[in-house]
Amino acid sequence: MRILNTEPLTRDAFAPFGQVIEADGAQHYPINAGKCERYHDLAKVELGGLHARTLISLLRSRGFELPHTFTLVERHPLGSQAFYPLSGRSFLAIVAPDQSGTPGTPRAFVTGPGQGINIAMNTWHGVLTPLGPEADFLCVDRGGEGNNLEEYHYAEPWTVVAA
Repeated sequence: MRILNTEPLTRDAFAPFGQVIEADGAQHYPINAGKCERYHDLAKVELGGLHARTLISLLRSRGFELPHTFTLVERHPLGSQAFYPLSGRSFLAIVAPDQSGTPGTPRAFVTGPGQGINIAMNTWHGVLTPLGPEADFLCVDRGGEGNNLEEYHYAEPWTVVAA
C-alpha cells in the first residue's frame, strides 16, 4: 500500500498546482461606502477552447473519512476549476504533477477554515473529498466545446492518512 501523509494547505506549497482561495493575507479594500470589504483577485480563472465560458455551479458531495484510499485522478485541459466550501468544513485537495502526460506522485493537502482552492488548467487532481459529513461547494469552472476531462487510474492505490 502506498501512503500519503496530509499536509496543511498553504499558498507556497500549493502554488505548483494553482491558488489557495482565502481572505487571510489577500489584497483587500472597502466597497459599498465602507460597509463591505472586498478580497480581490484571489484566483486565476483559465479558459481555453472554442466558445469557452465561465460556469458557476453548486456541488453537493458525500463526505469522506481518513484514511482515504483512491486510484482515480483527473485533469481539465481546457480550464481551471475552483472549489470553495459553503459549510466552512475541511476537505482534501489531492493534486499531482504531470510526468510526460501521466500523473506523478500525488500530494494531499487539508484545507483549513475559510480556505478553498483553484486548480490550474491541465493539473491532475483527485475528486472532491470533503472530510466528515456531506458538504456543499461553490464551483467555478469552464463550459464550452471540446473535451475538458481526462481521467487516470493509478495501477496501485494510494491511501491518505492524517499526518
